[in-house]
Amino acid sequence: MPSDWSTPTVTVVAMGLGFALGWWPLANWAARSMQGEWMPRQRVITAVATAATFALLAFRFGATWTLPPLLAFAVAATVLSTVDLAEQRLPNAVVFPALAAVGLLLVPASWAANAWMSLVWALAGAGAMFAVYLLLALISPSSMGFGDVKLALVIGLLLGWFGLSAWLGGLLAAFMIGGVTAIVALALRRVTLRGSIPFGPSMLAGAVLAVLVVGP
Repeated sequence: MPSDWSTPTVTVVAMGLGFALGWWPLANWAARSMQGEWMPRQRVITAVATAATFALLAFRFGATWTLPPLLAFAVAATVLSTVDLAEQRLPNAVVFPALAAVGLLLVPASWAANAWMSLVWALAGAGAMFAVYLLLALISPSSMGFGDVKLALVIGLLLGWFGLSAWLGGLLAAFMIGGVTAIVALALRRVTLRGSIPFGPSMLAGAVLAVLVVGP
């Protein structure tokens, strides 16, 4: 990756790229992944969300080999959050390509940082995060779906690469964000005590937050 780019330049370029991707291919990908009706305003939401996430990650990490796997994760996060918020569903056609893309892009990131052991921790993180969410799904199937369990593989892989602090931070942040979201939804009467809200967006937001705060 070019090292002579200034951080503001990388951030602006990433923001523009994120908006363009969110406006067209990611919005279309989300629309094809949904079983219900696609609302035009969702295109604006995907564009703004992708641009903001790209900008934050670029500002934090700059033009390094660490950035591509993070942007790939952000791409998947936009599509998955859009579908989950609309239909409470995390399609395999997005989750598993995201797992493959993030995993492959972590290889050059490990090479550039001379941190091959990070790949081992990434695999361990994926397995451990999957186990945690699988246990939660078995204990309370009504509050944790198997889509969340599969998504945990992607999140655990990425956070594991950054280390134990990021892994734990992402796990805790997901439940904190999910709890706040549930309280706000109840206060606004968007959901009842017997209702449920999608947890995938909270998992994804928690992972991004952990990387921004704890990542090197």
